[in-house]
Amino acid sequence: MNIAIILSYDGTAYHGWQTQKNAATVQQTVTDAVASVLGQDVSVSGVGRTDAGVHARRYVANFHADCTIPMDRLPLAVNSHLPMDIAVSGAAVVPDSFDARFSCTRKEYTYLICPGRIRDPFAVSRSYFYPYPLDVGAMQQAAAHFIGRQDFAAVRSMGTPVKSTVREIFTCSVDTVGRFVRIRVSADGFLYNMVRAISGTLLYAGQGKFPPDDVRRILDSCDREQAGPTLPPQGLYMSRLWYDGTPELDAFHLADECGTPGGLL
Repeated sequence: MNIAIILSYDGTAYHGWQTQKNAATVQQTVTDAVASVLGQDVSVSGVGRTDAGVHARRYVANFHADCTIPMDRLPLAVNSHLPMDIAVSGAAVVPDSFDARFSCTRKEYTYLICPGRIRDPFAVSRSYFYPYPLDVGAMQQAAAHFIGRQDFAAVRSMGTPVKSTVREIFTCSVDTVGRFVRIRVSADGFLYNMVRAISGTLLYAGQGKFPPDDVRRILDSCDREQAGPTLPPQGLYMSRLWYDGTPELDAFHLADECGTPGGLL
């Protein structure tokens, strides 16, 4: 059977999702836990490759295996073999054709900035500390220019070669939640470091380094040097996921608002 699991994790201790030699990863940790529970080799595939230090408030993975454990009990069984910074919250049998990555039609990432003169020790691994005030209104105006189907070469880092740097961003917003400035971006797909570069560009707009409407010029240039910096990974979360035509996952409300990522924040 094909089983989908819903999980969340604090990525601080891991070198990203994807299994690597001689490095702790979320994928390998979850794979080992599932294999221990089921007593068989499994291959766990995830919805996306989060980088080292990046978190996931919601994440979906799937694997094919023989399983006699009821789906409502499987998360508890797997969690008993996982470290405390990873938790499986749900499981469901899905069609054989389901793939956590390719069946996902839309993803949202959230980036948290914690501005202020004094850093919060409890937030340093879950947000980006910025010791100056930000003009959130200017950041909101700048964010509007990212919405739509267009070329995002100006806000991606060089990594795995891609056929096209065109993507469609459905939403790009900036607001405040408590002491945090929250950036949220949803799209049909993302380029390497795209959200962190968008966040850095919005940070520059909030600093007044360029007017919000300059984002249009930056995107049209397709020049990475024109945009803002790639912000550090600890502020980034995978936050919402959309799976159309997979009613087996509807009960987990993957596309619902989930508030501020990070339980202690």
